[in-house]
Amino acid sequence: MTTASLPSVPVEPEFLAEIESVLAEGESLAEFVEAAVRASVERRRVQAEFIARGLRSRDEAKRTGDYVDAADVVAGLQGKLDDARARLSKPPNSSE
Repeated sequence: MTTASLPSVPVEPEFLAEIESVLAEGESLAEFVEAAVRASVERRRVQAEFIARGLRSRDEAKRTGDYVDAADVVAGLQGKLDDARARLSKPPNSSE
C-alpha cells in the first residue's frame, strides 16, 4: 500500500505556537494533524449518517402519516431527566 501526504497548510506563527503548546509528550505535529483530520472525517461521517437517518424517518412519517408530536417527545425526555436527577440527589444506600 502506498501512502499520500496531506497538503501543507500555512498558519500564523502564533497559531503554530498554540498548536505546539498542546501536543502530548512525544507527539509530533504531523501525528497531531493526522489525528485531528481523522477525528474530523469520523465526525462528518457520523453527522452525514445522522442526517440520512433523519431524512428517512421524515419520509417514512410522511408516507405513513405516523408522527409523534414534538411536545410529547420533549415531555418524555424531561421525565427521563427528572428521574435521573432524582436518583442522583438521593444519598447512596449504606449497608454498614
